[in-house]
Amino acid sequence: MSVTPLETIAVGVIVERTKGMNQWTDFLWRPTDVLPGAPQMPAWTQLSGDEARAQFYAGAATIELYRSETPNYRENLTSGEPKLWVVLRPGSGEPPLELLMVTADPAEGEAMTEAGNDIVQPVAMPETVRAVVETFIADNPFERVHIKRKRERADPESLARRLVPREEGK
Repeated sequence: MSVTPLETIAVGVIVERTKGMNQWTDFLWRPTDVLPGAPQMPAWTQLSGDEARAQFYAGAATIELYRSETPNYRENLTSGEPKLWVVLRPGSGEPPLELLMVTADPAEGEAMTEAGNDIVQPVAMPETVRAVVETFIADNPFERVHIKRKRERADPESLARRLVPREEGK
């Protein structure tokens, strides 16, 4: 069963390509910016630059907001510098990457770093996206309730050595 997000935000992602600094890497890629809304242009359109350094519109993505993640969004906004995490996955062909996702949840962003070859980069959250996330938090309060479980005391008799009576004749 999949959970449906309560709110979605359309964004566009800008990626920078720079020339590799060694013989094993032709180019280095990194997300640099997220635009509010999804611009009407084809994905991987070159915006500026040359062979050494160039910027591309990587494509559109949708930020999904879930009520259960409200504490994570709040933590992100109160950090002083709210971020969005952009995830790019190596693909086969041209361009060599695909835009996998954009998230406002720091825990989800961090979890995506464990996937291996994915490029995960935090970028500044635009003010319009921040306003939507703030409104979402206000409209969907959610607090995780911590329930401290009480341990049962150990029965000292259960830990005692039991003597098994020996049968006679053995």
